[in-house]
Amino acid sequence: MSKSTQNRRQFISTSGKAGMALAAMPLMAKINPITSIHSKTKFSVVNEYAQQPLNYSYTALEPFIDAMTMEIHYTKHAATYAKNLADAALAEKLDTQTYSLTDLIKNISHYSPKMRNNAGGHFNHEMFWQMMKPAPASIPTGELNEAINKSFGSLDNFKTVFSDAAKTRFGSGWAWLIIKADNTLAVCSTPNQDNPLMDIAETKGTPILGLDVWEHAYYLKYQNKRPDYINAFWNLVNWEFVQKKYAEVITKK
Repeated sequence: MSKSTQNRRQFISTSGKAGMALAAMPLMAKINPITSIHSKTKFSVVNEYAQQPLNYSYTALEPFIDAMTMEIHYTKHAATYAKNLADAALAEKLDTQTYSLTDLIKNISHYSPKMRNNAGGHFNHEMFWQMMKPAPASIPTGELNEAINKSFGSLDNFKTVFSDAAKTRFGSGWAWLIIKADNTLAVCSTPNQDNPLMDIAETKGTPILGLDVWEHAYYLKYQNKRPDYINAFWNLVNWEFVQKKYAEVITKK
């Protein structure tokens, strides 16, 4: 083979590879996930509109919450809220890549009842799973403990006020411990899947502890005995998570 033939073949091979690389460049730029994430997303790369995995097994909260209730609650009720929220967001042209779930909740009056019910249901349940952990429960410490004592007199008094709010919520809903605009703590309850962050809430504030008192949360084990379910809840409170939420809110103000 002559030297000129070798050079010609080398040139064709090199040119072909360069052409393939150039042709691929626009496609690579379009699908680059790093570019997409940093140019569009304002909040965590975790999709907060999607249901997240539990941090414990369905049996982990027994005997206070049974495994069957946990599985049905998580895989049926809560999962349905997440699915319906995605459907509502698509129907109402909500850009979930740039609009945080918290912002949606805070401005929920601008959206449909379907969005309100399912955004609230998803937001509330995603917090609820984290607000519990396998027994035994710890106790609040540090600044959170001081705030509880200042607002309610003692931890026992707080539990009484919170439990009463949960017991007396007519029908389905939630009981909440919230941080109000003046940084004080308060207890309230909301109907259905509403929460105190919503701009339509009767009592507004940032929730840091909540209890689901819909019947599906307790009926298999406790039947109509909601007070027994509420008393059992205190064995499962994840006070470390509540303390973290409290510190985040106070720090931002």
